[in-house]
Amino acid sequence: MTGASASRAALGVAVLGLATVPSWVGNSYYVDVASQILLFAVFALALNVLVGYGGLVSLGHAGLFAVAGYTAGLMLQAGFGHAAAAAGAVLATLLTSAVFAVLALRSTGIGFLMITLALGQILWGIAYRWADLTNGDNGVSISTRPAPFGISLADAPSFYYATLMVFLLALASMAAFERSPFGASLRGTRDQARRMTALGYNVWLVRFLAFLFSGFWCSVAGLLYLYNKEFISPQVSALQASAEVLLMVISGGTATLLGPIAGAAIVVIMKYVVSAYVVRWNLVLGVIFVAIISFMPEGLVPGSARIWGFARQRWRAGRPAGKQARGAPP
Repeated sequence: MTGASASRAALGVAVLGLATVPSWVGNSYYVDVASQILLFAVFALALNVLVGYGGLVSLGHAGLFAVAGYTAGLMLQAGFGHAAAAAGAVLATLLTSAVFAVLALRSTGIGFLMITLALGQILWGIAYRWADLTNGDNGVSISTRPAPFGISLADAPSFYYATLMVFLLALASMAAFERSPFGASLRGTRDQARRMTALGYNVWLVRFLAFLFSGFWCSVAGLLYLYNKEFISPQVSALQASAEVLLMVISGGTATLLGPIAGAAIVVIMKYVVSAYVVRWNLVLGVIFVAIISFMPEGLVPGSARIWGFARQRWRAGRPAGKQARGAPP
């Protein structure tokens, strides 16, 4: 079997496994946890556009995530339909992303990180203090989920399948972006910004468009979160939320498609499954992250591929020598 066919076979098995999760998990709580893994994977993939491919580390993306959730929630409370609320949420997040980009792209490196951190904290302050609009700590609640094509998403399995479809669409979009000339130009701005400028590329515009692309998928993840929880509060936009999704990207492996997904799975499982059995689950999560960074500095997915390739190479190199030794005369 060639490498390409093996990859297609592995992809088919993975999709089949995801499609059958509700049947072999059974428990509605764990199906809901699976939905949260997928929606946070979309969030992590969105941040990975900037962190992995653009070399721009952001600590304000939880604010964009929250803008989508709050916009849709407030519009639904005002009497708008789900389609209008979703469109309004995406538009509001894109506009906020544009403002973030114009302000943050004045700098790179630690300057970019600090500006996004400050902007994210401003949005958190608005969500927490502007109680007349956001209801403060009490958050915004919704009473219904959408029913696309007349299909109710009220129960956990149906919502999981809807989230899975959005996740697969996001993954396909990220794969196309990674292989596109635009993705290559963004990686070029990460590695050699001055050379890209000398070649005639508008580095600022490439990064600005990447920020909007990242913001779009942040809005989609925020909508999924709102409909999953049927509630959103200021904690969603807090610094801890931005740090968590950044850890998902870094621990899983930046500039990869599977890395952010693996990181999202680790964090969500620790928060919603392991925490039921281990009181100090934050300590366990910290130990896991330290171990990944220590032994797989490139991330869990690339590190696992490196170790697997090294083991296969050693095994193949050792086979002929072993056969020759057994067949040699005494």
